Amino acid sequence: MTGRTLHASAIAMGSRGLLILGPSGAGKSALALDLMSRGAALVADDRVALGAQDGVLIARCPPTLVGRIEARGVGILNAAPAGPTAVALVVDLGQAETDRLPPLRTITLCGVRLPLVLGPLHPHLGAALRQMLLAGRTD
Repeated sequence: MTGRTLHASAIAMGSRGLLILGPSGAGKSALALDLMSRGAALVADDRVALGAQDGVLIARCPPTLVGRIEARGVGILNAAPAGPTAVALVVDLGQAETDRLPPLRTITLCGVRLPLVLGPLHPHLGAALRQMLLAGRTD
């Protein structure tokens, strides 16, 4: 499995993963923590190793970061690691969404095309992403 490592975070909601992109300070770890408080498990924080396997994007945590997540102003927290997870959705906190009801956007990573939601972080984003992971989106 060939791939790449990104400055990102990732969580798993059941068997479906969310990859969280954005520049430093955009709220990647904060969004991951919010989703963890809603039942998600931590895949990786700060760096995510990505690779394609049989047309599926797999997110993994680099060994030195397993089970750790940064909580700004609190410290590095321990978390039960989810292990490698198939990514089903990507959010980019570095790109602003301007549409109230945006079109279905996509992103291609490691040759795999995935749905993309644009940020920035707002109060209902975690709840909306959780629901999208669990039940999808009506297009």
